[in-house]
Amino acid sequence: MSHNPRHLHRQLCFLFYVSSKEVIKKYTAHLKQYNLTYTGYITLISIGDEEILNIKQLGDRIYLNSGTLTPLIKKLVSQGLVEKVRDTQDERNLKLSLTDSGKQLKQQLKSLSENIYEELSIEDEDMMILTDVLGRFIDNNFPHTKPCREKYKKACQNKE
Repeated sequence: MSHNPRHLHRQLCFLFYVSSKEVIKKYTAHLKQYNLTYTGYITLISIGDEEILNIKQLGDRIYLNSGTLTPLIKKLVSQGLVEKVRDTQDERNLKLSLTDSGKQLKQQLKSLSENIYEELSIEDEDMMILTDVLGRFIDNNFPHTKPCREKYKKACQNKE
């Protein structure tokens, strides 16, 4: 096998593309029964059970802009999973939180990632290495994402 980076199978962007597409396809197969897309899933699980946050905070957390988030949130609201609340101090600021149904569904989905990992042909140690390397890759090459990633990781650690 050639190591020429010009060959498609050696290009980092192609490897990310194929990996992402195929892993998301696995999630999508499991999420259909809940009428959730992958972006709906990451939105739902990224909101803490007792957390209230605005659209910008949510977008920063899951790397989606408001143009993508607006219809997604509208769908999650119509499904009764997320509720929108106007900020009492600034009516323009829309806050989001999980409904009881959203919290229940999030609880049901807790083991989904573990189930997906089990479907993948990768050892636990390799998965830990891969996620660590990808996290560092993101932090080192896309520094604008680091503050948000660190803030979210810290919030997640406080919940454990």
